[in-house]
Parts: sequence; structure tokens; C-alpha cells
Amino acid sequence: MSVCAEGLPVTAAAGDPSPPPDLVVTGRYDQGPGYRVHRPGGSASWLFTFTTGGHGLLRQGGARTRAGAGDLVVLAPGTAHRYAVAPGAERWRFWWAHCGARPSWTPWLAPYAVGDGLYAVPSVPAAPHERIAAAFARMLTDRGAARGPDPVVVADGFPARELALCALEEAVLLAVSGARAVPSVAQDDPRVRRAEELIAADPGAPHTVRSLAESVALSPSRFAHLFTLCTGRSPMRALREARLRHAARLLRSTDLTVERVAAASGFPSPYHFSRIFREHHGMPPGAYRAGERR
Repeated sequence: MSVCAEGLPVTAAAGDPSPPPDLVVTGRYDQGPGYRVHRPGGSASWLFTFTTGGHGLLRQGGARTRAGAGDLVVLAPGTAHRYAVAPGAERWRFWWAHCGARPSWTPWLAPYAVGDGLYAVPSVPAAPHERIAAAFARMLTDRGAARGPDPVVVADGFPARELALCALEEAVLLAVSGARAVPSVAQDDPRVRRAEELIAADPGAPHTVRSLAESVALSPSRFAHLFTLCTGRSPMRALREARLRHAARLLRSTDLTVERVAAASGFPSPYHFSRIFREHHGMPPGAYRAGERR
């Protein structure tokens, strides 16, 4: 797998909306030139792709990667992304799954972070390929709908969702354990740790990549790259998550209005805050507060 310099076709149309994170939707696609999906608003769920043939091109935010046979590429929710059959490729054959990822998966994927929520696990040796494909196939056959050239199934409710997530977890583990080694990165860099402390101390402050980089004496580009490699997420993604945690605490423990919670947590407007909070928690701030108090 290699990070690509070329962009996706500029004519890519807006893609279909992603499923909600409480479902596990799985499919197998064999697509030719012209296939493309563009989600300008990002996705509500994680997207896992495992390529079995041909080549695809995936982009999230400002990062992009080209996927070939044996490559696992993962797109985290919340950032604009697009993917398509790679320019010059005749086909792109791949398994895919939309779902809410288990928290334990992010540290496994962190060493393979390419950018803001884009993880590209290099091609695994041939031996685990069949086991990874079998894990995806099990997600289909467990639902009894593995027929047809492009089957798609939905696992909704317990235990169907847990069984599907267990199969996907097996695929992720097989990929990261068998992948080619990536350059070692200090996972406990003191400069990254200092930036995380600044964010945690005051999530509502007007932090930017530049201001955080200056606080640890790094250039913005070097800081953003180092932070992503060490934590598996971009500085702005980490800041947004910290602000959401802070907002949730305020909703649970105070009677501040939603507008004041948004302002105290660093969100530019109540509307923006409510939209992001709902995407993250699956409910608006008012419903979250009522549920916690009940």
C-alpha cells in the first residue's frame, strides 16, 4: 500500500449516507471504473475495507491512500471522505463493513494512521488473507444472505450485532498482527503528552494546531504529524473529543443551558454543538441530560 499523490475524480457525486453506528452493515463489492462515493459531511460510523483484488483510492480529510490486495483501510467517522476505483485500475474487489468500532481497536490501528481518522494497514502476508476474507464472509452467512455478486446484510440488535463485531474484530487482529512492520514511533513523546495536557486542562480554549505546536516548540506540520502517529488521531480530532467529554460532564452535573454548555466547551454555535453531540452520542444534548438524570 502506498500513500497516493493523485486525487480522486473531481466529478465524484455525493455518496449515500452512512448507516448509524448502532448497526453493523457488511458487503462485498466488485466495482469497475466510475464507481465512487463522496460524503462531504463525513460518516456517522466507521468504515472498514479489505481489498481482495484490483485497486481502490480512499481519502479522508487531507490524507489519502491507495489500496491493493491484502490491504485493510479504515475510515473513522466525522470527517469528509471519498473513495473510488483507483485511476487506471480495471476493478476494485473488496469487503466492507460500516459499524461503531470497539474502543480497543483504535490502539491497534494507531501505528498505521495516515491522517485525520484514516488508517492504512499495509498488505498482510498471503497466509492470513483467506482467514480475513472468511471473517467478513461469516458476517454475511450468519445473516443468511451471502448470494449474488454484491451482497449486503445488516446486523441489528443483540446478539446479531455482537457476533458481527466479533468477526470484524478477528479480521482487524489478523491484519494488524500480520502486517509489514511500520517505522517505530515514540508512543509517549513528551511533546505530544504536553499538548494533550493543555487540551485536557481547558478544552474550551481557542486551541489550534498552530497554538498547540507553538506551545511545544514544533512547526504545525511536524506537530500534527507526530501527534497523529503517537495517538492515532489528529490534534483537532483529539480536541473535539475532549470538548465533547467536557460538554457531557457539564450536562450531567450542571443546569447550564445547552447554549452555555456549547460556549463553555469551545463550540462555535449551539447548532454546531448539537449536531456534533448527536453524531457522537446518538441523541441531542437535552435528551442526553434527561437520560443521565433518570
